[in-house]
Amino acid sequence: MTSYKELGLVNTKALFEKAMKGGYAIPAYNFNNMEQLQAIIQACVETKSPVILQVSSGARKYANQNLLKNMAKGAVEYAHELGYDIPIALHLDHGDTFELCVDCIETGFSSVMIDGSSKPYDENAALTRKVVEYAHSRKDYITVEGELGVLAGVEDDVVAEHSHYTQPSEVEDFVKKTGVDSLAISIGTSHGRAKFKPEQ
Repeated sequence: MTSYKELGLVNTKALFEKAMKGGYAIPAYNFNNMEQLQAIIQACVETKSPVILQVSSGARKYANQNLLKNMAKGAVEYAHELGYDIPIALHLDHGDTFELCVDCIETGFSSVMIDGSSKPYDENAALTRKVVEYAHSRKDYITVEGELGVLAGVEDDVVAEHSHYTQPSEVEDFVKKTGVDSLAISIGTSHGRAKFKPEQ
């Protein structure tokens, strides 16, 4: 078992608290190889920006966990070598199972997203709560992002033909039931793999 602190990483709770006080946004970039990671770290050091390095559920499933862990550690060391120690979080993006979230936590991720948005509300809340209980029970406090509402399109293993916007009335209940540190909501934006018609 590896703690993210051993790798020089921070969790997203610490990043978000500073960003809220400072009135700035934090970039989150998915990376799949060394070249992408190198470019991300160079740009963030140049702009003195904290960064969330994201690994998609699909990338995490095929990537070797030791390589990912050491790439994250290398990113921290590379920023230092470039002359500015930026805060770096390693985040699982759109994790789809409890087991995947646990595996990422145990191999040095400082933050995980559990995406139960394709499930009925109560199942999503129960799955999210299960991940939160495990992550928050760790002495190094792993942050957890949940998802409420669905964007149309394909994102990792989550496929939806129609959008279901997040209902404001459910947000407070979901956060209370799950204890998540952050929440991804559906408000009509679109990202991930999507097919568009020429007239769009």
